[in-house]
Amino acid sequence: MTTLSREEVEAIALLARLHLERDEAERMQAELGAIVDYFGALAGVACDGVEPMTHAVPAAVPLRADEPEPSLAVADVLRGAPAVRDDLFVVPAIIPGGD
Repeated sequence: MTTLSREEVEAIALLARLHLERDEAERMQAELGAIVDYFGALAGVACDGVEPMTHAVPAAVPLRADEPEPSLAVADVLRGAPAVRDDLFVVPAIIPGGD
Protein backbone atom coordinates (compact mmCIF):
# COMPACT_ATOMS: atom_id res chain seq x y z
CA MET A 1 0.00 0.00 0.00
CA THR A 2 1.24 3.46 -0.90
CA THR A 3 1.94 5.65 2.09
CA LEU A 4 1.86 9.39 1.65
CA SER A 5 4.03 11.47 3.91
CA ARG A 6 2.45 13.80 6.42
CA GLU A 7 3.85 16.73 4.42
CA GLU A 8 2.11 15.47 1.26
CA VAL A 9 -1.20 15.16 3.12
CA GLU A 10 -0.79 18.66 4.54
CA ALA A 11 -0.01 20.02 1.05
CA ILE A 12 -3.13 18.36 -0.36
CA ALA A 13 -5.22 19.74 2.51
CA LEU A 14 -3.81 23.22 1.84
CA LEU A 15 -4.73 22.98 -1.85
CA ALA A 16 -8.23 21.85 -0.88
CA ARG A 17 -8.41 24.66 1.69
CA LEU A 18 -9.04 22.16 4.50
CA HIS A 19 -7.88 22.29 8.09
CA LEU A 20 -7.02 18.84 9.40
CA GLU A 21 -6.46 18.02 13.03
CA ARG A 22 -3.50 15.75 13.83
CA ASP A 23 -5.61 12.57 14.05
CA GLU A 24 -7.44 13.47 10.83
CA ALA A 25 -4.15 13.98 8.97
CA GLU A 26 -2.91 10.59 10.16
CA ARG A 27 -6.13 8.92 9.00
CA MET A 28 -5.91 10.74 5.65
CA GLN A 29 -2.41 9.33 5.09
CA ALA A 30 -3.87 5.82 4.97
CA GLU A 31 -7.07 6.75 3.12
CA LEU A 32 -5.35 8.82 0.43
CA GLY A 33 -2.71 6.10 0.05
CA ALA A 34 -5.49 3.60 -0.66
CA ILE A 35 -6.91 5.94 -3.30
CA VAL A 36 -3.49 6.26 -4.96
CA ASP A 37 -3.21 2.45 -4.97
CA TYR A 38 -6.65 2.17 -6.56
CA PHE A 39 -5.63 4.53 -9.37
CA GLY A 40 -2.52 2.42 -9.86
CA ALA A 41 -4.73 -0.64 -10.30
CA LEU A 42 -6.91 1.25 -12.80
CA ALA A 43 -3.82 2.28 -14.76
CA GLY A 44 -3.07 -1.41 -15.32
CA VAL A 45 -6.44 -2.10 -16.98
CA ALA A 46 -6.14 -2.72 -20.72
CA CYS A 47 -8.39 -0.25 -22.50
CA ASP A 48 -6.98 -0.31 -26.02
CA GLY A 49 -9.75 0.20 -28.54
CA VAL A 50 -12.21 1.57 -26.00
CA GLU A 51 -13.79 4.77 -27.27
CA PRO A 52 -13.69 7.74 -24.88
CA MET A 53 -17.06 8.69 -23.43
CA THR A 54 -18.50 11.40 -21.23
CA HIS A 55 -21.05 9.23 -19.46
CA ALA A 56 -21.63 5.53 -18.78
CA VAL A 57 -25.14 5.73 -20.27
CA PRO A 58 -25.58 7.01 -23.84
CA ALA A 59 -27.25 10.41 -23.75
CA ALA A 60 -27.97 13.04 -26.35
CA VAL A 61 -26.26 16.30 -25.50
CA PRO A 62 -27.90 19.09 -27.45
CA LEU A 63 -25.46 21.89 -28.15
CA ARG A 64 -26.27 25.33 -29.42
CA ALA A 65 -24.46 26.75 -32.41
CA ASP A 66 -21.19 28.42 -31.48
CA GLU A 67 -22.11 31.84 -32.81
CA PRO A 68 -20.63 35.10 -31.50
CA GLU A 69 -23.13 37.21 -29.59
CA PRO A 70 -22.90 40.67 -28.05
CA SER A 71 -21.44 40.77 -24.53
CA LEU A 72 -23.42 41.99 -21.55
CA ALA A 73 -22.94 45.58 -20.50
CA VAL A 74 -20.39 45.97 -17.68
CA ALA A 75 -22.95 47.74 -15.50
CA ASP A 76 -25.40 44.84 -15.90
CA VAL A 77 -22.73 42.26 -15.04
CA LEU A 78 -21.52 44.11 -11.94
CA ARG A 79 -25.00 45.01 -10.66
CA GLY A 80 -25.24 41.87 -8.48
CA ALA A 81 -21.62 41.82 -7.31
CA PRO A 82 -21.13 42.15 -3.55
CA ALA A 83 -18.01 44.32 -4.05
CA VAL A 84 -16.72 46.24 -7.09
CA ARG A 85 -13.63 48.38 -7.70
CA ASP A 86 -12.67 50.00 -11.01
CA ASP A 87 -15.29 47.98 -12.93
CA LEU A 88 -13.87 44.70 -11.55
CA PHE A 89 -15.19 42.13 -9.09
CA VAL A 90 -13.49 42.30 -5.69
CA VAL A 91 -12.88 38.83 -4.21
CA PRO A 92 -10.93 37.60 -1.18
CA ALA A 93 -7.26 36.87 -1.80
CA ILE A 94 -6.43 33.15 -1.77
CA ILE A 95 -2.71 33.39 -2.45
CA PRO A 96 -0.68 34.27 0.65
CA GLY A 97 0.54 37.86 0.48
CA GLY A 98 -2.00 38.83 -2.20
CA ASP A 99 -4.02 41.99 -1.58
